[in-house]
Amino acid sequence: MNTYDDDQVGRARVADSPELLAYYDELAQLDAGALWTVANEIEPWYPQPKSVPVLWRYRDLRPLVAKALAMVKAEDAGRRVVMLVNPGRKEHSAAVGLLYTGLQIMGPGESMSAHRHAAAALRFVHEGTGAWTIVDGQKLKVGPGDFAITPNGTWHEHGNESHDAPVIWQDGLDIPLTNTLDANFYEIHPELHQRPGPVVNSSVLSHGANLLPYGLEKWTRPYSPVLGYPWEPSYQALRNLAKATGGSPYDGVIMEYTNPLTGGPVMPTMGAHLQLLRPGQRTRAHRHTGSVVYTAAKGRGVSVIAGQRLPWQQGDIFCVPSWAWHEHANLDPNEDACLFSFNDFPVMRSLGFLREEAYPDHDGHQPVADRQP
Repeated sequence: MNTYDDDQVGRARVADSPELLAYYDELAQLDAGALWTVANEIEPWYPQPKSVPVLWRYRDLRPLVAKALAMVKAEDAGRRVVMLVNPGRKEHSAAVGLLYTGLQIMGPGESMSAHRHAAAALRFVHEGTGAWTIVDGQKLKVGPGDFAITPNGTWHEHGNESHDAPVIWQDGLDIPLTNTLDANFYEIHPELHQRPGPVVNSSVLSHGANLLPYGLEKWTRPYSPVLGYPWEPSYQALRNLAKATGGSPYDGVIMEYTNPLTGGPVMPTMGAHLQLLRPGQRTRAHRHTGSVVYTAAKGRGVSVIAGQRLPWQQGDIFCVPSWAWHEHANLDPNEDACLFSFNDFPVMRSLGFLREEAYPDHDGHQPVADRQP
């Protein structure tokens, strides 16, 4: 099928003819084709993501996530996860772009066997106080609002040591990217479980108070030596920054979870941020290459993404496709709101694809399909 673009110079404008159609058939028989028949599709003037803005409400999903506890054993499923799938990326099981996310639930006293895979993973805890993970022998305990990483190729296992309540955390992975590159592997630990070291949360204890440990073996791995970033100090850091700066007009007061040795992202393929919106604050619109999955960590607000108004409250998850205009607003006039997010910016930056621009209108806000926040 031909694409026509008669109004723009430099685009394919080849009209079909019986001879050309026969020629295309000849090429197809040799698993070949004519570039000009798809040039306008594969070489767009600007990014044309198949992903669309989506809001997943936690209050709607949570009962269904909990329902899986009685129906599916975690070990039988590998991981008991309700994945969040973008209507435009179903073939990749992706939430947006080449990023995956889902809600995993672990019952009281439950644990899963150790495994590893080529895809990198991260966790953001929604509820429950008994969650733990072991990554390459380091045991980490996490609670609500905590952020943890499981770098690619590391042995890891999870569990819930609570005796009376489930744990629900959000998984984020680059599985769609890894599969698109035909680079994924999956392996079960030969002993089914790891032998954790004697100190829980050792990576967090070793890197704190803006100080780096001195005299230890040099860390040479391409990801952060810190496996967990607790909520309280992260939120306090945001509050402290808010006292010292007005923040970004596009993201409010925003900070990146980083590798303390390099100042770069926590993992080579995925980065993560935590941002604060002051009471009643409304940011200006901007757009960038790279996809983002947001989680409302605190408060309530609304985000306008590609002209769609998506109201959110704590626990809700939403996505911003690459090159989509987006802006955020805190609907509470008295309390701040916080958004956790993860993204594929490290990939974009490494490949030289990262690009960003502000909305050109004088007031910095995009038109909204229904009404302004």
